[in-house]
Amino acid sequence: CGSDLATLSGQSSLYLSPLVSTPFVPGHEVVGELLDDAGDVPAGTRVVLDPVLSCGPRGLSPCPQCAAGETSRCDHITVGDLAPGLQTGYCADTGGGWAHTMLAHRDQVQPVPAALSDEQAVLAEPLACAIHAARRARLGGGDHVLVVGAGTVGLLVLVALRALTAATKITVVAKHPRQRDLASELGATTVVSPDRAASALRRATRAFMLRPERGQPLLLGGADVAFECTGARPGLDMATRSVAAGGQVVLAGMPTAGADLAPVWLRELELTGAYASTGADDFATALELVSTADLGGFVGGIYPLARWRQALDHAFGAGSLGTLKVAFDPQRE
Repeated sequence: CGSDLATLSGQSSLYLSPLVSTPFVPGHEVVGELLDDAGDVPAGTRVVLDPVLSCGPRGLSPCPQCAAGETSRCDHITVGDLAPGLQTGYCADTGGGWAHTMLAHRDQVQPVPAALSDEQAVLAEPLACAIHAARRARLGGGDHVLVVGAGTVGLLVLVALRALTAATKITVVAKHPRQRDLASELGATTVVSPDRAASALRRATRAFMLRPERGQPLLLGGADVAFECTGARPGLDMATRSVAAGGQVVLAGMPTAGADLAPVWLRELELTGAYASTGADDFATALELVSTADLGGFVGGIYPLARWRQALDHAFGAGSLGTLKVAFDPQRE
């Protein structure tokens, strides 16, 4: 996941530092087999993991957020029976997916239909996050949607938008040729490179385009809703400068750097976070979607744990190599 790579490269926000415990084993996009019974789910069942370590896994009574079903907003992610950790893969007590075994709570596991391959099932967690992001948006049938970034997050947001919302006009900003091809195949109305995004959106929405003395162009007019899926400052700047006054920017990628918030102030934009997923409902939808959507090209490299250096090299260069998702298979030698 991009958040794992941001952590390894030192780009994660220090805001998150008190929400993790060390040493931790990375890996939160997980498909595996239960070695023990997990409540009503018997040992031997193949499952996917909702990595959020909310009140249930911590042995606590539900906080107000968890009681309302918003487990990704849990107020207790640093207390209870487990060491601090916002998710599995960032907690010293649980282990993570980059290992042969790890710990999980019944609240976290969702059985995988037998018809799904492991390559499909491993996409359930990021797709559940994309579904959550799509559901966080205020979308009408005639709205023009901008998706900034066409890595795994951006393309799965596109899948969720097409399957679950009434959005009809979706512009996707894709940096690499393979990303542009996949965005078109998955239903984007328009696919553009970053250097042509403002011009294309200006034409599509009949907006005015202006060029500041420094920085990216800005639109007066533009998209109704933008999804920022890169986590990088240029992506967030593009999103906030491309949305019409009163519009919404949904942060689907984990932010790693600051951005110019002047457009949010001047154009009275709504900035909306979309972290993780809301649990069983998003995962059930994700498992259904992953079985019907054509996502066969998403997992472009599978490595044994012993080849972790090659796996990370591949993941860091995935975009330019035409790869979306790189995975570990601990059972491989």
